[in-house]
Amino acid sequence: MITHLDTTNFEQLVTNAPGLHTVRFWAEWCGPCRMMAPIYQQTATALQEQASFGEVDIDAVPELANQFRVQSIPTVLLFKDGQVVDRMIGAAGQSQLQQLIQRHAD
Repeated sequence: MITHLDTTNFEQLVTNAPGLHTVRFWAEWCGPCRMMAPIYQQTATALQEQASFGEVDIDAVPELANQFRVQSIPTVLLFKDGQVVDRMIGAAGQSQLQQLIQRHAD
C-alpha cells in the first residue's frame, strides 16, 4: 500500500516513525514519474514487510519538496528512524529500487 503524504501526516508517518520508509516525490505532468509509478507500486507490494511506502505530489505539497531539497523528479528518499539515509534521483527499474531499500533493511 502506498500512502499519499502531505504536511498533515508526513511527520507522524515518516520522520517521527521508527523503521524504514520509502518516499517518492513526483508530479502528474512528469513523464518519467508516470513511467515509474507501476514500478514503485510493484516494489511496495514486494517489500511491504521491509518498509513503508509513501508518495508526495510536489505540486500539491511543494514545502516538503523544499524541506528535503528535492530538485529533480522523480526522486525517492529513504528514511530510517526519521533520518534520510539514501536517495535515488531519476526513473529507476524495480531491481534498482529494491536494492536501494534492501541495502538499509535490518
